[in-house]
Amino acid sequence: MQGSRCIRELHGLLFRTQGVQIASQRICSNMTISSEDYTRRELAETLKNLPEQFSIDSVAKCAEESNPSITTLFDKVDPNRLLKLLENARTERRPLFVAAPMVRYSKLPFRLLLRHFNVHAIYTPMMIAREFHRSPYARNAEYSSCKLEATGVPIIAQFGASGADDLSLAVDKMEPFVSAFGINCGCPIRDQNQAGIGAALLNKPETIVDMVRTLKERNPSIVIDVKIRLQPDLSKTYDLVRRLSDAGVDIITVHGRTKAERNSVIPNYDAIRTIREIVPSSIYVIANGDCFTLADAHCIVSRTGADGVMSARGLLANPALFAGYDRTPWKAVEIFCAYASFYGGVFRHLQFILAEMTLGLLTKQERSELRLTTSWTDLILWLNERFILRSPTDPDFATAEYDNYRR
Repeated sequence: MQGSRCIRELHGLLFRTQGVQIASQRICSNMTISSEDYTRRELAETLKNLPEQFSIDSVAKCAEESNPSITTLFDKVDPNRLLKLLENARTERRPLFVAAPMVRYSKLPFRLLLRHFNVHAIYTPMMIAREFHRSPYARNAEYSSCKLEATGVPIIAQFGASGADDLSLAVDKMEPFVSAFGINCGCPIRDQNQAGIGAALLNKPETIVDMVRTLKERNPSIVIDVKIRLQPDLSKTYDLVRRLSDAGVDIITVHGRTKAERNSVIPNYDAIRTIREIVPSSIYVIANGDCFTLADAHCIVSRTGADGVMSARGLLANPALFAGYDRTPWKAVEIFCAYASFYGGVFRHLQFILAEMTLGLLTKQERSELRLTTSWTDLILWLNERFILRSPTDPDFATAEYDNYRR
């Protein structure tokens, strides 16, 4: 079968795990996919080659050499795009849907997939600011992009930093490529907290305020988000958001649990509502915690009065949840496999994403077998032997939802 042969050629690539390297141009030349909000018509009308992947350092090298090819690598991002979307959403009385920063998983293939399913803003994984500005390897491993991200859904680069100096240097490296910057003050992971980043910063509110103020003094037009968790003493949380407002923050994202609370604890949406009431209307508030369906998103907005809703685990299990799907449609699997084959990534991370998002599509035994595959080639061949995994050149690519995907 021609479609089967094409998908094997496309996905049978052993891609490199370094994020800055791309697949062979012989395969790439046949790789086409829609770049904006997914519809069948758009997919058919906008078939064109995916743009080249680039790293920050590759662009910087082109600039140093006065190489005109730099314009083929990326389009400079509109720094006001995210705030415009938030303003429009508020005017239209609808929430902004946001994909949370997920360590290991919010890389280029997954970010591009989310663009097709009504996600309005997407975070990078949390990146360690000190390592990011010091090490080319860290930059290349943590971040790569393509032209699609410059013109579509805004990308927010989130950093973990213990002080303004490292954060400022990291932001300088990323500024041309993203719409906004996030400061992570909510990560509960012990190693990160011991390094003085993440939720550990909640005990040093003056440090958080100094980071925001320093970035704003260096560049008043930069868009800054601070992502926090609640503190056991809510008065400290309320005092922090007041101080952030005075420092010039643009967005405050609130996870409705404390650092010590597990995911089984129901988020405190009332506290998020209080934060929304405390901070000026010029500052946008995003609510985070337990968003697994579109109905959840609207319920959270109703309870908190927030300007937007963020999801992490929900989107990992169902990247199409903000588009109203109760579980992942098969077309999302095809789109993700296409992007992952073209742009690459760390195999175990891509494998984990597929295992999570196919919960409602594959049986428990099938998902166990998927987890036993040992390479991207092995995984794609395994899928193709059992399911109809269409190529982007197939006219029926990305049309199947819950039927007609099994062999």
